[in-house]
Order: sequence, then C-alpha cells, then structure tokens
Amino acid sequence: MTLAEKVSREYSRRSQHLTLGPTFLVILLSVMMMSGLNVADPMIRHDDYPALFADAPAFWNKTLHEGRWLNYIWHLRDAVTPAWLNFAVYQTSWALFVAALAVVFTGPKGANWFTVVLALLMMVSPSAMLISMWFNTLIPGLAIVALFAGLACRVSSRTLRLLLPGFVIVSFMAYTTYPLLLFAVCIAKTENRSLQDLVGLILLFCASFALAVLTVYAINWQVHGVFGVPVANWREPTAANGLGDIVSNLPKLWETFQIVFHRNGFGFAPLIGFIPVMLAAAFAVFYKYARLEGLYLIAGLSVGIALVVVQVLKLGVIVPPRAFIFAWVFAAMAMVRAVELLSQTESWAGRMGRNAILLIVGVYFIEIFMFYGQHNAWRADTKQLAQEISDTDGSVFIYGDSSQIASAKKSGIQSSKALPFRLQQLTGRRAVNCIETPDQCPKQPQVIDADTNEIHVRRTNEGLFMIFTPSEDTSPSEPL
Repeated sequence: MTLAEKVSREYSRRSQHLTLGPTFLVILLSVMMMSGLNVADPMIRHDDYPALFADAPAFWNKTLHEGRWLNYIWHLRDAVTPAWLNFAVYQTSWALFVAALAVVFTGPKGANWFTVVLALLMMVSPSAMLISMWFNTLIPGLAIVALFAGLACRVSSRTLRLLLPGFVIVSFMAYTTYPLLLFAVCIAKTENRSLQDLVGLILLFCASFALAVLTVYAINWQVHGVFGVPVANWREPTAANGLGDIVSNLPKLWETFQIVFHRNGFGFAPLIGFIPVMLAAAFAVFYKYARLEGLYLIAGLSVGIALVVVQVLKLGVIVPPRAFIFAWVFAAMAMVRAVELLSQTESWAGRMGRNAILLIVGVYFIEIFMFYGQHNAWRADTKQLAQEISDTDGSVFIYGDSSQIASAKKSGIQSSKALPFRLQQLTGRRAVNCIETPDQCPKQPQVIDADTNEIHVRRTNEGLFMIFTPSEDTSPSEPL
C-alpha cells in the first residue's frame, strides 16, 4: 500500500468523537504563560474601551462602517467585568479554538506530538497577538469560532457543514476574516477527500460568506438607511469604480503584504523569509506524497487571500496584519502535516522538519512574550497619572498629544483618546481631552521643564492639568 493510500484511508476513518481535554489544557497553560505579562493589567486599544465599559453608543458607528452587529449586541450587556477577566476569557477561547482544530486535524488516532505542536504553532500567530489587543470587543466573536471548532470534535463532517452558514453569518458580524477560521475547521474535519468534495465545500463557504455580507447590508439598510458598509474616512479609502482605479490601488495591495510579512517576522529579515520558505517546502511535500490533502489546504489559504485582495483593490484600503490570522492557521496546518508525512518516509528530513517547527514555536513564543511586556512603560506612566488624580478633587484636563510620548509610542498607542479611557479605567473618573474639546478647557498653565520631561502635572484652583510635550521623534507606529 502506498503512502498516498494510507493517508486517504487514515482520513476516511475519522470518528465523530475526539478527545480534546488534554490538548486544550496544555495549550491553555501555554497561552497564559505566553501572555503572562498582560494578564493582570491587559493592554487595551483606544477603540476597545467602549466594550470594556459596555458603552454601546460609543460603538454605534462601527455597525455602519464595519458591520460589527454581534459586537454591538455584546456592548448592550448590563454586567461590566474587569479587563483581566475579559482577557482571560478571550485567551481561553483562543486556546480552545487552536486545540480543537489541532485535534480535529489529527483525527481519531488521538492526540500525539504533532497534535500538540500544531496547536502551539497556531497559538503563536503574530496576527493573533496583534488582534488580542481588542479582546474586550472580540470576546463573543472568538467564542463563536471556538464553539464551532469544539463542535467539530463531536459531530460529523456533514453536520458541521450544515452548521457552517449560520456560524459564518454570526462570526462575520464580529470580525470580517473570522469565517475563514471556520473554513479551516471544515477542511480539517473532511472525512472523504475528493476534487468534487473540495469544490462543493468552497462553493458552500463562498455562498455562506456572500449571505453573511448580504445580511449585514440588509441590517444596515433597515437601521442606517444604507445598503452596504461604507468605509470610514479615517481609513483613507480610494474606492475603485473601474479598471483604472483597481490598477491605482495596486500599491496598497503591495503595502498590505509588505506590512504582513514584516510583522510576521517581527522585522527580522531571516525570520521574515523563513516562514514562506517553510510553507513552500510543505506544499512540495504534499505534491510528492499527498496531493489531494495539500490541495484542500492551499485552496483554503487561496480563498482567504483572494478575499483580502478583492477588499484592497475594490475599497482601496490597507488591510492590517491582524486580519491575516487565517493565513497563519492554514500555514501552520500545512507545515506540521508536511513534517508528519516526512517523518513517516524520510527520517533525516522529518527530523530536520520537526526541529524547524520547534524552533519557530520557541522563537515566536519568546517574541510574543516580549511584545506583551513592551507595554509596561505605558502601564507605569498611566498608573502614576491615575495616582495623581486619586490624590486630588476637581476636574482633570489633558493638554498635548499623549500618544506621542515615549512609552505610548513603544506601545503603539494610536490616538490621544487612549489616555482618558485608561484613566477612567483606573480611577472611574473622566478627564477632558483638550485636543478634542478645547472649548471645555481653561488656559493651559505654563510648563517650566518642557525640554527635559514629556509629562507635566500642575494643580491650580481650576483643576488638575496633565500636559504632554513629546520629544521630537514623532515617527508613526506601524499599522496593527
């Protein structure tokens, strides 16, 4: 019996009930260790604070400009839970998703070394790291994705595909590329592979995705009077109305992929090129030993990339690296499975492949651990400012752009709105951001040591003044 026949028989014997518990516990412990510097006091992006405070009106514009209706419903909840608990729930959902997907992809032979390593490799996704900064908002969406993966451990491939359209619609209303993670689960669960089955699965997913888009359009039409999802002006869209406009948007497509590869490699040139080379080698292994299985994975990855390309060329926007979480998942599945195939046939190549996968997991685990730690300076600065507020009564006024001080730039703070939200989180009091509402602010007190310090605190009879005079290095942070 050839290896290809063994692979085909292996996947045709997939059972409906797969053991998830041990793999999930290992990954849950790992993800909490990896993000340990962020668990007690999680970093929050400025537009994620409305979800923390359950402030639905502040999120309302995203229902029109991003179609985030599931997230909006989440904002309507009455209970306001602390950030550390929300982050723990979010990371638990992420651990459940990657563990379940790895178990499903492994099949009924049970969890083994490759199952755990696949889950770990998906866990250290840089895109997942970046998007975790919006954990308060994305809890319900990721929970839906994790639930779908968990169900895949208990139901047949046919049942899972029947559930796919409903889950795609709901997850799309949380984040645009979440449905692609569901697509990956369906591919992993496929019991009888064939070209006809692959075409059918792709058509089912595309129809489900189109239905999700139409559903959001219809809701926006009924609620906002707009049939569609108009792109917000801050994203600087250059919508294409013809072939010429599409061509003019090609530089944005190039920039999108440049940023993605740069972020996936943490700006380190050898690391930037290592993952693409590993992925290309993986598909070469599939071509030799398991072409149909490789075709499923490359089809899933291609569908996701195609959706991103269409969005960039049609809307004229740069898609942020965090949206490419699906690409890392498909790449991880391909690389680990290819190494598993090599381990069955070529001992030296298999051993080298296993070492390479472990190297990736180790390096990215450390990089992500350090990423969460780079926000410590921002945490320290804001906690000190919060203490100043706690020690005084009266109004609090913020002058200058707090997003441009050293600790803010290191954390990638993208808006002056972040500080007032952060102070509200720490003290429960609202500060007036004088950049946004100068008419509500009295005259700024004089700053004496502006050349030596970036943060100045002054108290007068009119209130507490926080004045920011950033250094001249104002280079923008990278897109997240």
